[in-house]
Amino acid sequence: MSTSIPVQHHEDEAAGRSAVFTRVPPHDLSAEQAVVGTLISAGGPAGGRYVAETLETGIRPEDYYRPAHALIHRAVCDLRQAGEPVDVVTVTDELTRRGELARAGGAVYLHTCVQAVPTAANGPYYAEIVRAKAYRRAVIESAQRVLEYAYSEAGGEDEIRGLVERQLTEIVAGTPGLPGAPPAVGDLYLDFVADLEDIQDGKEIGLTYGFADLDTITSGMRPGNVTVVGAASGVGKSTFALNAAVAAAKTGAPVMFSSLEMSATELMQKIVAAEGQLALHHLTHQGGLTEQGWETVRRLGPNLFQRLPLRVYRPEGASLGDIAGAARACVRDGGLALLVVDYLQLVEVEQSRNITREQAVASVSRGLKNLSVELDCHVLALSQLNDDGMMRESRAIKNDASIVIKVERPDADEPESPRAGEVDLVIEKNRFGPTARVTVAAQLHYSRFVDMNQT
Repeated sequence: MSTSIPVQHHEDEAAGRSAVFTRVPPHDLSAEQAVVGTLISAGGPAGGRYVAETLETGIRPEDYYRPAHALIHRAVCDLRQAGEPVDVVTVTDELTRRGELARAGGAVYLHTCVQAVPTAANGPYYAEIVRAKAYRRAVIESAQRVLEYAYSEAGGEDEIRGLVERQLTEIVAGTPGLPGAPPAVGDLYLDFVADLEDIQDGKEIGLTYGFADLDTITSGMRPGNVTVVGAASGVGKSTFALNAAVAAAKTGAPVMFSSLEMSATELMQKIVAAEGQLALHHLTHQGGLTEQGWETVRRLGPNLFQRLPLRVYRPEGASLGDIAGAARACVRDGGLALLVVDYLQLVEVEQSRNITREQAVASVSRGLKNLSVELDCHVLALSQLNDDGMMRESRAIKNDASIVIKVERPDADEPESPRAGEVDLVIEKNRFGPTARVTVAAQLHYSRFVDMNQT
């Protein structure tokens, strides 16, 4: 006798398909609340950096799962674009004006979102979580469109293939962080010709170092490149870097000088001495300034410092992340053309038992090179020399640099040298021209170097 067994596999498949379409799409409401809470609570001057960094992740209103969060996001962005302050009150008022406050959850919900933020500094991290969930939902939606079309049995094989190709292209193109294809040489040609015309016409390509011969040989400080200046302690590498920073800033270029060695007061004393031609020791000792000296200091305020786009940064820590964060803030607030780091060996990186000091400095060097490209600025990094005149951790530093300059003072160890008062800027590496030796004059009592024809 045979037994009849019901065939259920078609029903099971249908149930499986139903489960696929009825699952709750990926989302993280806590992360979404933290993002909009960051955008609201960090909207003031102190937290504006966190808002900007959160929005720089590329998060859009369409990335939120809950529609209320999209409404809040749009309101915040529109207020920022209009230059209006952003806080719970202003966002509430903006949503009310649009007739969207109730749909956004009401004023109480805005406070809930603000309270849901563990720390505004992590805003970009929360935004990446939201974006990742949104991408997964987009993948599911694309897959669903393909499944629905395939089950419908509509169209021919070519139409199905075309639909699949389009959906796959959309999925891949929407991958967070997916890089675009590099430009073709045909696209680069016009920019190349424009740059070539500038070079041939004698126009400045890079920022000035403040020394005519050095600028001629190197074509100045170009964006996306690194100059490393090496010198023994006390020779004057910080003086050289500060002179270059001020010279570049005088052209209108935004500059950030990050000092891990000197305080802001010490840097200001050096700038005043150099620009006012005041003896540095007169600025650092009681009663050193005459009335004429005081008048010079007063005049430098409106004539120089109030107009000079130069920022001095003394980080609380000494990590590359601290410097990079401050540099990005400069880019957002007026731009950044030159970043000076004084000096490489003082920058801290996370070290483990398996990393040597040379590898740590190499990591800093590579990080600064990447930062110059990311921010499209020039990085001038100082490096300490060993007693034998070799640059510490020199291999990695020189590899990342476009230009390497060693500062030498013939009279440093020989006070009676016939070249007393002279300084050699030895260009040991130059990707834009020849290596050479440029001699300048040292006026260290004024905390400056000058071209020989200015002495």
